[in-house]
Amino acid sequence: MSPEQNPTPDAPTAEPRPGRLTAAAALAALEGLALVAGGGYMLVLGLTGDPDDRQQAVTGGVTLIVLALLPLLAARGLLLRRGWSRGPAVITQIMALPVAYNLLQADSIAIPGGIALAVVAIAALVLLVNPATTRALGIRGPGRDVQDQK
Repeated sequence: MSPEQNPTPDAPTAEPRPGRLTAAAALAALEGLALVAGGGYMLVLGLTGDPDDRQQAVTGGVTLIVLALLPLLAARGLLLRRGWSRGPAVITQIMALPVAYNLLQADSIAIPGGIALAVVAIAALVLLVNPATTRALGIRGPGRDVQDQK
């Protein structure tokens, strides 16, 4: 075994990383950090405050913190130009859209949060399906992998 790292074949490094890919990674990381903050708040409130149901508050906080791993790992993968990272990033954005819709249906201060979440999710989806992003991640379209294997 060699102490040197082998380069990964799914991370083309010949071209500089497109700005769209960096922006998509930043939006995914922003969502992950928001989940960590919300989960941390729920967890602290559940442990130190007087919630209606302490167990539910703690479970909700831990769940949000664990769910934050998906967009954070996807953001890291996008920055490192790993092809696998686009799937979790797209799934995160698709999951964010119903949450944004529910926030928009609320009759409170949650409406601006719903608008912000919807804008971030739609912008990230547009950036993730952009052809420049797809090329930068080394994702080939249908039928192209047969030609590349020869």
